[in-house]
Amino acid sequence: MRNERPHQSHLPRLDEAAYAGTAMVHWTLTLEDRATGWLDATFHRRFRELTLHASARQPFVCPVYCLMPDHMHVVWCGTSSHSQQLLAMRFLRRSLNLILKPARLQHQPHDHVLDDSEREPEAFENACAYVLENPVRAELVAEPREWKWLGCVVPGYPFLHPLQQDYWSKFWKLYRKLTGEITQPPPP
Repeated sequence: MRNERPHQSHLPRLDEAAYAGTAMVHWTLTLEDRATGWLDATFHRRFRELTLHASARQPFVCPVYCLMPDHMHVVWCGTSSHSQQLLAMRFLRRSLNLILKPARLQHQPHDHVLDDSEREPEAFENACAYVLENPVRAELVAEPREWKWLGCVVPGYPFLHPLQQDYWSKFWKLYRKLTGEITQPPPP
């Protein structure tokens, strides 16, 4: 159930527990007044760096992100029972606003917490493909590979990319390992 807040400019939020632990959340961060002109290689590098720092604070992986000219899409998957995505998003937004100046993010991001059916591998991969198709739907490129402002952030794997042919098999293996679903056999 969403908590209604008295201030009308806030989007309703689920209870904090919905964003905790191994929650999977699609976040959309939009620039105030749909500001453009900030998306460049330097911003992209800083975005990746800040996302990596956010994931060190509140353990998660970002299987896909797509930076658009006036907004950003990120999908986060918590990897620990201690992960708090609301805190990680607060850190990321505060940090991004510092490097976006004079532009700034809208007051609150939009989120969609994935339910159990959306977390199934095929449904999840389809939702991530939809995120990666944003530049195509916006008629900025003919195919996602042409858009240089998308990728993933999986700590320890800087060259992993969601458009690699074997990405999803690698991602699920890493995710299961990070969440403890796969345990290494005890040493002999």
